[in-house]
Amino acid sequence: MNGLQAYQRVNTQTSITDADPHKLIQLLYNGALERINMAKARMQAKDYEGKGRLISKAIEIVGGLRSFLDFEKGGELARHLEGLYDYIERTLFEANRLNDVAKLDEVSDLLRQVKEGWDGIREEVMSDQQAVG
Repeated sequence: MNGLQAYQRVNTQTSITDADPHKLIQLLYNGALERINMAKARMQAKDYEGKGRLISKAIEIVGGLRSFLDFEKGGELARHLEGLYDYIERTLFEANRLNDVAKLDEVSDLLRQVKEGWDGIREEVMSDQQAVG
């Protein structure tokens, strides 16, 4: 492992250890988007094995996002997000199977939109947590 990879691994582990639940979900969105972008580059370079590994990792991350859904507190929004995550997972699978860059772009756009909404509520979430603590 080279120095940069070692630094990135320690930096990522530190970010996860120090993350509150809201920040952890932000990290998951970032990780999924990063893997999809890297998979797109691997697809264009005709590195199909690398592309497959990256898309599989993105699918795992989306599954992780799905596991955070709280249907009791989130109600209808959680149900809609579950449907969206299901669609994203299936579309990633198809993008992998068909080597379809457009499907990767579609999924990236969807994830970016949800991430922007999530990022936008950060201040509200943090002020609620401070009021409780």
